[in-house]
Amino acid sequence: MEQYFSATQKMEQEVMFPSLLRGVFPQQEGAAPAAGGHTDLYERYQLLKAIKPMVEKGLASVNDQSPTSADADASSDDKDTMDAQLEERLSHHLAGLQQVLTHLTRDTNALTRRYSQILEQISPSEGQPSW
Repeated sequence: MEQYFSATQKMEQEVMFPSLLRGVFPQQEGAAPAAGGHTDLYERYQLLKAIKPMVEKGLASVNDQSPTSADADASSDDKDTMDAQLEERLSHHLAGLQQVLTHLTRDTNALTRRYSQILEQISPSEGQPSW
């Protein structure tokens, strides 16, 4: 989770002119540039920026939820069964969340790298700080 937030923060800090990403399509290692039908990096940038607050809000809402009164009425055996099922469901959802966050982190890092390459192509001598 921290890697995702770190990657999105870095992207937000480095991508000063998102419009430079218009018409630039993601490239996979060793593959040709993507053809039509795929979103360009500008659209991905917008999507990645829109997803971040949803992830942050989702984490906050999970912490705010409290057990319902129906949960308090269940018998002990039913509770044990429900707890085991909840553990399985939680494990399944956490694994899915981890996969999604890993994918988003990879996309965010790739977008940031590609943006840096675009800036270097525009002004190769200005890419390095001179202080």
